[in-house]
Amino acid sequence: MSDEKTALLTRKDFTSDQEVRWCPGCGDYSILAQMQKALPGAGVAPHKYVFVSGIGCSSRFPYYMKTYGFHTIHGRAPTFATGIKVANPDLSVWIATGDGDGLSIGGNHLLHVLRRNLDVKILLFNNRIYGLTKGQYSPTSELGKKTRSSPLGSIDYPVHACCFAIAAEATFVARTIDTDTKHLASIIGRASQHAGAAFIEIFQNCVIFNDGAFDHVTEAAVRAERTVELVHGKPVVFGAARDKGVRQRDGRLEVVTLGGAITEDDLLVHREDDPDSGLAFQLARMEDPDFPVAMGVFRAVRKPTYDGMMEEQVRRAREAKGAETLDQILRSGECWVID
Repeated sequence: MSDEKTALLTRKDFTSDQEVRWCPGCGDYSILAQMQKALPGAGVAPHKYVFVSGIGCSSRFPYYMKTYGFHTIHGRAPTFATGIKVANPDLSVWIATGDGDGLSIGGNHLLHVLRRNLDVKILLFNNRIYGLTKGQYSPTSELGKKTRSSPLGSIDYPVHACCFAIAAEATFVARTIDTDTKHLASIIGRASQHAGAAFIEIFQNCVIFNDGAFDHVTEAAVRAERTVELVHGKPVVFGAARDKGVRQRDGRLEVVTLGGAITEDDLLVHREDDPDSGLAFQLARMEDPDFPVAMGVFRAVRKPTYDGMMEEQVRRAREAKGAETLDQILRSGECWVID
């Protein structure tokens, strides 16, 4: 497809002919719509994209994208994505996974794709529940969660998805929510332009088994007081009246009220390009009732990608040994002929 044609791409070019089958009101519809709206702006032809998924409600995603796709096995999407990207580095590879698929059985695979800095984009749909298998508590469910598999309340401490990604040294880590479509689209756009492992946690509502899981921070009546949008190079300010902020004191974060002796100059200035991931981790971990939940990009740094380094390694090896055909390689060294 020519550059002229890719400049004219629309949402329709990324929308497959498959009937979208999620529960009515599911947050997945919003994520799909924003993805289909965001990708045309990247100017990359649909046949250059591959969407890979594991098992779960989110794993239907590849069927609904008019791109290449691969519906794989539980938790192993990062493994398949690694093979695809290494075999064809020119492809834009995306992983659609859920809090159960990605952080339970797939936790080890997700860890390694992040630490290797493979140039793939990861959408982690977090609804704090196993939806496809009818409502068991998941790795991100809150302590005390009552479900069919934990009728007395879960005694598991939850995984904090963005903290997991930051600890694995992912080079791009962000958080957004299905209902804020403008913010969601902007984060998808940012991730699509990042060279390296890009991880997006998306707060997503499951209307059947965990409806309202994030209402305590995202409802219109409380959102301004319970969330803060991170902006690179800007102080961390929040509140309906923009009268609160987060500052760092003695190595720890604390919420302060602006006014009097405390001004915005006293607040923490967010730096998403800080090579030290310590502050990003602290911001991602904020969830105590005294703190707002942070949204936006926590970390966006540059370092060599796994696939890029592999390409270079193969190139050097070929130069050192000479360009050999497969037949030459198989017949090199000691060979035997069996009559």
